[in-house]
Amino acid sequence: MSIPRSPVAAVLWMLAAVAFFSLMDAGMKLLSGHYPLLQVTMLRGAASLPFVLIWVLATAGARSMLPVRWSLHLLRGLLGIAMIACFVFALKRMPLSTAYTIYFVSPLLVAALSVPLLGERVGPRRWTAIGIGLIGVMVVLRPGVDGLVSLPGLMVLLAATAYAVASVLVSLLTRTDSPQSMVVWFLLIMAIGAGLLAIPGWVPLRAEHAGLIAGMGLAGALGQVALTQAFVRGEASMVAPLEYTGLVWVIGWDWLLWRALPDAATWVGAGIIVASGLYLLRRERVQRG
Repeated sequence: MSIPRSPVAAVLWMLAAVAFFSLMDAGMKLLSGHYPLLQVTMLRGAASLPFVLIWVLATAGARSMLPVRWSLHLLRGLLGIAMIACFVFALKRMPLSTAYTIYFVSPLLVAALSVPLLGERVGPRRWTAIGIGLIGVMVVLRPGVDGLVSLPGLMVLLAATAYAVASVLVSLLTRTDSPQSMVVWFLLIMAIGAGLLAIPGWVPLRAEHAGLIAGMGLAGALGQVALTQAFVRGEASMVAPLEYTGLVWVIGWDWLLWRALPDAATWVGAGIIVASGLYLLRRERVQRG
């Protein structure tokens, strides 16, 4: 039975998804102060997996998890490891709001990568929006007079690039595989792969972090469920821009947990990146209309 479209429900689900994911990222930042980045990456995948499996088995059944294109699932999982590891590296060294601002360049990178990887056409206006968005990233990174930028900032940029490539792979996977299989295998490959890589520097888990790890996993799983519901109930061009509301949440977490607020350059860069991203999404809607 198909789920009826409902713009209001789609917006509410997407706002919930962004809130849950911001809470998950705050949990990863807290854990990054106690465990190596690859171990945190493993915990991100492993902690969410049980909750996601319960959701999949209760709704779509076990058969929905069977993958069709193994190679693309594996590549996406490896990209996920790189994405989370780079992001955790940055989170340990910069405010959530700064990391989110740089990460918001990912929709622009998806548009740019859709040309060589999906054969899509990007017109001059879209390329201009992509270029302006990258200028916004440079404002946040604040290159010094010696031409250097911060390593954490560059790691977020790498994470956003890995996310963009993984998003393009999702476009290819949706032609043959179910959303359930994509979520389950992404988390499973990320948990196993990062777990194996984390063995040499493994730090024993502390009992007092059990609640934090479980909460991070639950927030990630709820975010994934809410995200799926949002895109099922509403048009992508309407739902996707709501991802930018994550900045509001992480500013709140920064203040509550670390008493940190964005500086002026981050605010300016965020405005440039968000404006270019919204323009890009508007152009996509016009093109499809």
